[in-house]
Amino acid sequence: MKNRYYLLIATVIFVLCSSSAAVWATPHGIVTIFHAGSLTVPMAAMEKAFEAKYPDVDVQREPSGSSKAARKISDLGKPCDIMASADYKVIDKLLHPTYTDNNIRFASNRMVLCYTDQSRFAGVINTENWMEILQQPKVIWGHSAPDLDPCGYRTLMVLQLAEKYYRQPGLYQKIIDNRPTRNIRPKAVELVSLLQTGNMDYAWEYRSVAVQHNLKFVEIPDQINLGNYKFDADYAQVAVEVSGKKPGTTMTMKGQSITYGIALLKDAPNREAASAFLAFMLAADGGLKILEEMGQPPFIPARVASAEMKAILPQQLQSLVTVQQ
Repeated sequence: MKNRYYLLIATVIFVLCSSSAAVWATPHGIVTIFHAGSLTVPMAAMEKAFEAKYPDVDVQREPSGSSKAARKISDLGKPCDIMASADYKVIDKLLHPTYTDNNIRFASNRMVLCYTDQSRFAGVINTENWMEILQQPKVIWGHSAPDLDPCGYRTLMVLQLAEKYYRQPGLYQKIIDNRPTRNIRPKAVELVSLLQTGNMDYAWEYRSVAVQHNLKFVEIPDQINLGNYKFDADYAQVAVEVSGKKPGTTMTMKGQSITYGIALLKDAPNREAASAFLAFMLAADGGLKILEEMGQPPFIPARVASAEMKAILPQQLQSLVTVQQ
């Protein structure tokens, strides 16, 4: 009789412990994400879908330029679970290995020149003449800050590449001379409102941002738009100096096809829920599908640089990534 009694007690304890583990395995709490401004629209959609699936989780996002987002972590010590960058190299240069041991490449993009029907020369601008139009004295054009936002230094790369591609020595400087510093904004998406209100004629953006905001845009050749990995050798011929890890220092960003990166932080306050969000985001029928629907080509599966990095990832993420240099 005693044996049956002890067996019953053991069974009850096992069930209670199992139930408790199941409860704690369910994602809950706040997940803080710092992300590139160009990811604002798709991230909002992912947040909504993820919270519908896990109602006990509150995803809190802070969009900004990617470099600024990284510096919130490295310089300001702000708590964060996930950081998503429009350039995976920002994570490598500013956060790895001190603040994160991973960097998952999950999407691409390409540069375009955006405008509206109100823009000067809107009726005639095209792939062949955009360089001349940006030099017109009355044309107001801008880009984001290279020290804060990859779209900013990529704009400068596009213009450097255009000078080489069109074989027009001095073209880069001629175009830049027609862009006052007041037209440089902290992040690329801030330029969207300036275009929409008619306060700016043209702005360099990612194609996905143009699509998401229903902007008109000029497509430029793959040789200069930073969107085709087949031209990485050409892209690598240009570079831009931006602020470095420490105040007063700089680092060189070399031209390369646009690749977005995302990282789970070492000191993530809510690692379990953050891992669950990443599992949703990196799923082909989850976040990557949302990206594709919003004009941004995802990598399916997402990529990490080494087998060692893959092994470091939480178990539920390892099946969602492949090793690729």
